[in-house]
Amino acid sequence: MSERSEPTVGRPGPETGGSPAGTPPEHGGQGGFTGGQGGAPLTGGQGGAPSPSGQGGPSFASAQSGAAPSASAQGGVPHVVAPSGANGAREALGALRAEVAKAVVGQDSVVTGLVIALLCRGHVLLEGVPGVAKTLLVKTLAAALSLDFKRVQFTPDLMPGDVTGSLVYDAKTSEFEFRQGPVFTNLLLADEINRTPPKTQAALLEAMEERQVSVEGKARGLPDPFIVAATQNPVEYEGTYQLPEAQLDRFLLKLTVPLPARDQEIAVLERHALGFDPRDLSHVKAVATVEDLDAGRAAVSQVHVGSEVLGYIVDIARATRQSPSLQLGVSPRGATALLAGARAWAWLSGRSYVTPDDVKALARPSLRHRIQLRPEAELEGATADGLIDAILASVPVPR
Repeated sequence: MSERSEPTVGRPGPETGGSPAGTPPEHGGQGGFTGGQGGAPLTGGQGGAPSPSGQGGPSFASAQSGAAPSASAQGGVPHVVAPSGANGAREALGALRAEVAKAVVGQDSVVTGLVIALLCRGHVLLEGVPGVAKTLLVKTLAAALSLDFKRVQFTPDLMPGDVTGSLVYDAKTSEFEFRQGPVFTNLLLADEINRTPPKTQAALLEAMEERQVSVEGKARGLPDPFIVAATQNPVEYEGTYQLPEAQLDRFLLKLTVPLPARDQEIAVLERHALGFDPRDLSHVKAVATVEDLDAGRAAVSQVHVGSEVLGYIVDIARATRQSPSLQLGVSPRGATALLAGARAWAWLSGRSYVTPDDVKALARPSLRHRIQLRPEAELEGATADGLIDAILASVPVPR
């Protein structure tokens, strides 16, 4: 049987929203990533400790600013300056923010989350109302990274084979050949994933976890890198389906894409008044490569995590399981996701070790989709982010 590619499934409709440049980078401490509505922290913050970079997010600098933490914070391992190749990769990946800003005004925090997912070989769930540039952001990031990109518009009638591919009979050869689905790419945009029934949503499960798809009993590997960036509308919107817990757990991060503030929205309209076309990304340059990504991954894998920090992550996960407000807490998979994200965050901040603040900074985006509130807690107005903040405040921080 031969194999050939199939074009992207779904309609191409562009997004024109987005928040403009000038939005602060990620906010650390108990906040996680910022960007929230009107410029407020996306995490809804109760404040918390400052982030590792000092401005609330990774500075993408090649060296750490400020004094090094104590030996206990480093797990007894002194700070080791990353090799020049890793520093060059950090600078290249840091340039993505400015390049994406050519098409999407602001949303630096979401770009950083996507970079962290790429470094960790993870997947990202983007949630926001229609029209805030979720699709445009992912397309622009793929262009700036020289990654192959495909998009699937999830609809109620989308079939699993439309995503993974299927066997098609070729009358000329009298054989069945495998026609690749859009999942055979580097960056797959699963647009409005919660508008399709669970059966089709589940078609992504094997691809996301095993990085392969099985069709008619034969496993076929996916390219590397491979990341799924899925967008969804809030579940209260008409025509949406709740994502199954098993699929939610496959996403490394859940990022909220906010509505812009008034001045930010004016900046978006000014661009469109000057003729900006969200379908034309020819002005976006490739500022980083797969080689930069590979170098970054290798450097992240060398980031040291002390036993105190490992214990801190486990204590946070266990606290979610014991919370009376939650009917589902964080699994060991969720704890490993928090660990992976914290290591990438530390490396992007110019350090070769993880601190408790790195863990706090990634707690909300790493855990908010892995916990389930009890109905009575929801009636009382509790939120996933608020409960994560409360748990971070209650768990002792290692010194």
